[in-house]
Amino acid sequence: MIHPFVFHNESLLPIEKVRLSPGQAGLICGWGIFTTVRISRGEAFAYERHWRRLEKDAGIIRLPMLYTSAKVRVHLHEVMRANKVTEGCARIYLVYNSVGYWQSNEHRPQVDLIIYTAGLPEYREVVRLALRAQGRHAASSLAGVKTISWLNNVWSVAEAAKEGFDEVVMLNERGEVAECTSANIFGVKDGKIVTPPLNSGCLEGITRGILLEIAPEAGLAVVEQTLRPEDLYSAEEVFITSSNRNLISVGEIAGHSIPAPGPVCHRLNELFDSYVSDYVTRRHASAAR
Repeated sequence: MIHPFVFHNESLLPIEKVRLSPGQAGLICGWGIFTTVRISRGEAFAYERHWRRLEKDAGIIRLPMLYTSAKVRVHLHEVMRANKVTEGCARIYLVYNSVGYWQSNEHRPQVDLIIYTAGLPEYREVVRLALRAQGRHAASSLAGVKTISWLNNVWSVAEAAKEGFDEVVMLNERGEVAECTSANIFGVKDGKIVTPPLNSGCLEGITRGILLEIAPEAGLAVVEQTLRPEDLYSAEEVFITSSNRNLISVGEIAGHSIPAPGPVCHRLNELFDSYVSDYVTRRHASAAR
């Protein structure tokens, strides 16, 4: 559930006072980007990584970056304080409005900034995944961009939920595993951790990127390689990662049972928790100077 205070452009407002115009063509057409940030002990975890991805995605879709990282971080913390959030998550949206024919003549900024917070979603310790062919288009110019055009993802999850699944493995046009609708996916085989490469069409997830850095430091090999569904079916472990869920073990993919929870996922969760704790501690120490 979204918390009661929202930051919109230059103002922190009660949610019922926030007005989005019917003439915001970027919102109607889905021309915009967003990111979901984990809040831990009152700190926006890995904010710098999220901002770098927003900048990269903005460049790809030609969205003017009218805000700075520092300014948006200040506004994000305004929302967190107003909503008294110490543990939860936040959404940062940048919506490009100077597009298309269906615009109003009322005053509006070229790019809308919207920030809000919420509690962490509930999830099961071990999840079930459906499978969807043609879920990602790896050859698309927008592959890997986290746009607000999110229908493909929410529709896929809603359809899968009717059959009791928690998430969906999205295959690309080559039949390769790309990712889930809102999570990256990893497998463990012969002691090696594997995950699809970015050219599969998957999102360059924040948690994914951190794991690629910290797992080898703990002696756990991680390899980006092309995966097909049968590679996951025969894996010793499978787990998914996202900013608001960390790492979650997978117990089934489209009727195929996977051993879960597994020791590698457990170990990586411990490593990731330590990384988050160290990051937050450093940020608090820096703020206290």
